[in-house]
Amino acid sequence: MGLETEKADVQLFMDDDAYSHHSGVHYADPDKFVDSSQDRDPHRLNSHLQLGFEDVVAEPVTTHSFDKVWICSHALFEVSKYVVYKFLTLFLAVPLAFAAGILFATLSCLHIWILMPFVKTCLMVLPSVQTIWKSVTDIVIAPLCTSMGRICSSVSLQMSHD
Repeated sequence: MGLETEKADVQLFMDDDAYSHHSGVHYADPDKFVDSSQDRDPHRLNSHLQLGFEDVVAEPVTTHSFDKVWICSHALFEVSKYVVYKFLTLFLAVPLAFAAGILFATLSCLHIWILMPFVKTCLMVLPSVQTIWKSVTDIVIAPLCTSMGRICSSVSLQMSHD
């Protein structure tokens, strides 16, 4: 509903180096250890999380706030999303990675040392069970089905039209 008629296009680019002004000892060149062009999601596990301001806040054509409010809201959204994500990963990434490592190590150990030996044992025993089942089928079930088939084959039905 503002009086401004120009359309504002806002893009906010933030670089990690712009906010990492610290005073202290510089131990090593971080470029040696971190490849900045490295894709941290090569299998696109979190491609659905590419979320922008327009995906969350949208004003219909008939209802617009002042352009300056829209621009400031967009900038504040992007900055707060950036800062809060960095803050949360600073405190949660290492403990959660540790917990996930323990979980997957436990699942791998159970799979390797319990589940697969059990499955292999069952597969090793199954030929014996198959032989016994075939014998029971040949001795009991096959003669029973043959007898029932002979009994039913001697039955004849005739239909008469009266």
